[in-house]
Amino acid sequence: MEDNYYNNSLHNLCSAMLLLETKNEMCSFLRDLCTPKELSAIAERWRVCKLLGHDNLSYREISHITGASLTTISRVARFLKDEPYHGYLTLLNKLKKIKKE
Repeated sequence: MEDNYYNNSLHNLCSAMLLLETKNEMCSFLRDLCTPKELSAIAERWRVCKLLGHDNLSYREISHITGASLTTISRVARFLKDEPYHGYLTLLNKLKKIKKE
């Protein structure tokens, strides 16, 4: 029952976020939704993701650049390579497509 509630809540949140139209709207919403520490963690994971997705750097080099722990880097890498959601990959591919245009 809890998984269904979680999935419904997550889908509802995602649908609501898609209604935001500008970067400023998204930033304002995220600042209301998340604590500064949560936002920092999300931003750190995204920076790690971009480095893992675009550069041939070691985990230690990424840690030095970002300040992220090796555990965080490993987790992001696992989601890039092994997990079925492909959220990181989807966004990285969309960004690559925009750069080519």
